[in-house]
Amino acid sequence: MQKIAMLGSGFIGRFYAESIHGQRSRDRVVAIYARREESAKKFADDYGCDFWSSNMEEVIAHPDVNMVCIALPNNVHEEAVLLCAKHKKAVVSTKPLGRNGAEALRMLKAVEEAGIFAGYLEDLCYTPKFLKSLESVKNGSLGRIIWAKSREAHPGPHSEWFWDIEQAGGGCILDLGCHCIEISRNFIGKDIKPVEVMCWADTQVKPIDAEDHAIALVKYENGAIGQFEVSWTFRGGMDLRDEVMGTEGTIWINNFLRTGFEMFTTGQNPDGAGEEYVAEKAESNTGWLFPVGDEVNDLGYNHMFTDMFNSAEKGNEPAETFYDGYIVNAVIDAAYKSAKSKLWEKVELPVWRGREGVEKPSNYVSYNETHYLIKQEVTHDGRNKLILKDKVTGKITEQDI
Repeated sequence: MQKIAMLGSGFIGRFYAESIHGQRSRDRVVAIYARREESAKKFADDYGCDFWSSNMEEVIAHPDVNMVCIALPNNVHEEAVLLCAKHKKAVVSTKPLGRNGAEALRMLKAVEEAGIFAGYLEDLCYTPKFLKSLESVKNGSLGRIIWAKSREAHPGPHSEWFWDIEQAGGGCILDLGCHCIEISRNFIGKDIKPVEVMCWADTQVKPIDAEDHAIALVKYENGAIGQFEVSWTFRGGMDLRDEVMGTEGTIWINNFLRTGFEMFTTGQNPDGAGEEYVAEKAESNTGWLFPVGDEVNDLGYNHMFTDMFNSAEKGNEPAETFYDGYIVNAVIDAAYKSAKSKLWEKVELPVWRGREGVEKPSNYVSYNETHYLIKQEVTHDGRNKLILKDKVTGKITEQDI
């Protein structure tokens, strides 16, 4: 049984509590920290917590707590992690791990030096669709992965601190890009080094100091490309889509807006009441709606916490670690540099534990001793056509077989 101290009583803390209490049944949130006493007390009442406080260290150090779950604004993550290290408490943290790579690296070093379990709560790398897709990729169904693309776009986050660049550390790149980067890393291979980033970012709609829209390319050492599209300006709900392209196949994933569950309502029933909550970041509760059947499960929270708890109990690393969070922060740092310089910017990784010197594989597939194969296809008139390249002259020809 995991006895958890939840740090943060807001939107994400409540999502986490719903999953923790519902997945393995035996795990409980036993203590809650919130900046405001009234928020802590309400959370404690809602989820049956034995202890609540507006003193963070008091909650972390509580003797009944054996794991701490960080669901706080980005600027408080490092403080919380250092307190967990001080009191030797296992810790799992929401994304992004830090506001930048240096902050994330300090947190990584703190938990490793303290010898405590640490997990990175990257829920979108635990959705059922993602896990099934990743299994196919690892089994080789798509061949060599050459392009992984991830998109997250919605009308903007729920709490005020996200919109404050000092507290958040950035805008939609940090808030949403962290998901997309880690999704692509999983598909391309976590042991493959991200080497440089080209990013466009702008503040197009919101009256804030951070970016509300961005697109970037992340180049990997083996020649693969990760692409992310993120926005706080998208209208119509939350758009979560991934695409994976390999030499032998393709996967398309739509996690939220098109799930096979669609309904229409005028918003009124005979009693005069209409629909209320539909799904996270849904902008309307009338007209055509796209509810999500089991939001906590479909967003990956259940599989994520099961992995965290099982890994902690067995002494294993979870699928997503603080090291992964640090790599993501380093890629985001390069994206912000590129958005300013308008150039490809190097990903600075003072700590790298993956493969070194990976070369881009050859593009050439031999057809026979004299020719490379470019393409084989059956045409509309029934021909089985080959397009070939001569190995000596480089001349490209076609022939029927």
